[in-house]
Amino acid sequence: MSRYFSLLSLLLISFISSVWASAEYHERLLLRPLPPSSLLASFNFRSNTSLSAFEQQNFRYFPRSLGQILQHANTKELHLRFSLGWWDAESWGARPWGGAKEGGTGVELWAWVDAETDTEADSRWKTLTNALSGLFCASLNFIDSTRTIRPVMTFEPSGHHSNATLPNLHLLHGTLPREPVCTENLTPFLKLLPCKGKAGISSLLDGHKLFDASWQSMSIDVRPVCPEDGSECILEIDQTVDMVLDIERSKRQRDNPIPRPVPAEDLVCDTSKPYASSEACYPLDVTYEQPWSLTEIFGKPIKGSCPLTSAEGEEAETVCLNVPEERNVFVSVGAEEVRRNKDDFLRCYKLPVENDFDMVLQQQTLTTQNPLAQPLLYAERSFTGHGQERGGVQALLTNPSPTTAVEFIYLESLPWFMKPYMHTLRAQITRNPSSQENIIQEIYYRPALDRRRGTQLEIRLVVPASSTVTLTYDFEKAILRYTEYPPDANRGFDVAPAIIRLITSSTSSSSSTPVFLRTTSLLLSLPTPDFSMPYNVIILTSTVMALAFGHIFNLLVRRFVGAEEVERWDLRMLKGRVRGRIDGLLVRFFVNRGKKMK
Repeated sequence: MSRYFSLLSLLLISFISSVWASAEYHERLLLRPLPPSSLLASFNFRSNTSLSAFEQQNFRYFPRSLGQILQHANTKELHLRFSLGWWDAESWGARPWGGAKEGGTGVELWAWVDAETDTEADSRWKTLTNALSGLFCASLNFIDSTRTIRPVMTFEPSGHHSNATLPNLHLLHGTLPREPVCTENLTPFLKLLPCKGKAGISSLLDGHKLFDASWQSMSIDVRPVCPEDGSECILEIDQTVDMVLDIERSKRQRDNPIPRPVPAEDLVCDTSKPYASSEACYPLDVTYEQPWSLTEIFGKPIKGSCPLTSAEGEEAETVCLNVPEERNVFVSVGAEEVRRNKDDFLRCYKLPVENDFDMVLQQQTLTTQNPLAQPLLYAERSFTGHGQERGGVQALLTNPSPTTAVEFIYLESLPWFMKPYMHTLRAQITRNPSSQENIIQEIYYRPALDRRRGTQLEIRLVVPASSTVTLTYDFEKAILRYTEYPPDANRGFDVAPAIIRLITSSTSSSSSTPVFLRTTSLLLSLPTPDFSMPYNVIILTSTVMALAFGHIFNLLVRRFVGAEEVERWDLRMLKGRVRGRIDGLLVRFFVNRGKKMK
């Protein structure tokens, strides 16, 4: 069943690609329930323009703000990712879009820049990051040379480039794993759309719902596409928003956001437990499909269809739901349901032009479950060791297939202050050790330069069937200057996730879309100095300088007189002089007063 669902998904992706390539703008929303009580919502928006119109800056559906940036930076292909959260592959199955539209935690950017030399490519890369930073309200301008690498084996151009252009294309990749993704990144994302979130499926996108998801990813892909019939090439922009929403948390009202415990009479307990009583309960798994609707999940219905989309044919099927055949679905009046094959789990709907569209699914017990595609590879990465001087990295790579080996490329972009020892690189099979093979096929290593560039490590590996490979290496922690620490230095430094690209023959034969997956980011703890000491030194130095300056100033300005030159003052003489002065003033006062009376 999982193989059938995987094949169905690949056919759907290829069908959407072939249909959308002929339309100037199209959008689609795919909803898929996930166990135990989650919902995957995949928003996809695609528009294109001819290359001749793009070069003449004749923009129609293609966003002008982004197009002018690409022209100024001479960028031929662009891929930008904003991601937050963690995809639970064991519960939710394979990633949407095969992980091709997913990025690591934070912000990830890679692009092919047309330049004659590496220096010119770096200059245009800096121009691109600075411009995108202002457009998307992100810290992309912090992607400097220490956070930029040039992958060799991991990425390949997804667009069509001429043979005359390929030799001058430079691939550059940068990450910001610490970048917080929030509403200020969603707003410019929506402004790139033709309907700008006012109509169509984009009207459901709200920052409160999107960033309350368990996992979410926003992607922008710009690439040239040349049709097979030899007609004029087009420039295509593909915008995607994927999120996994918790149904219970999303249905919670905004005016009552505090989670409250379920009443005791509503709990479903397992009475077979020996400790089961009126005060102890082991909750059972939910055996029915939870009720939900678009209004409850997203807080509002879809505000009609976008007027720029096609009104007829497959392009008009804007909302699709992936549920079993027996699942009861109720939609708003005016919506039309379309099913290409009654045996599959996909049903699509054409939105009404002016009326709002809502979808309601009631509580129901199903005999068949929605099949989940099994991931081709599981990956975990963590730190090992202890202390502030050295450490280690361990990656667990598991192949769940019982018959087929998995070949992939493992890419790590490490900061310059994390210096790996390549002679400690080991790859060994920890599960099913009887199938020992040559696991590491190829290695590309580019060492770091202090404060100039980071470490780039690309490894081509093969994991046998039903096996787990443990990839380990040791590294040394560098000592930073106290000015290079962030304000929250004790929190640690974020290390970008590892990128894995599967290159198995079975995957490439099924679909031209590559399969990617990324591990979680790591938090590296470096030796942190006592930042109160500089202030103590400053205060002590200032005090010493003040005392020294005061003494020197007194020596330079004060007038020194000998003791014998100073007139000796007698107390009686002083009193007499004061009294004489006072008597003189009194005499003058009474004399003047008498003259006035006369």
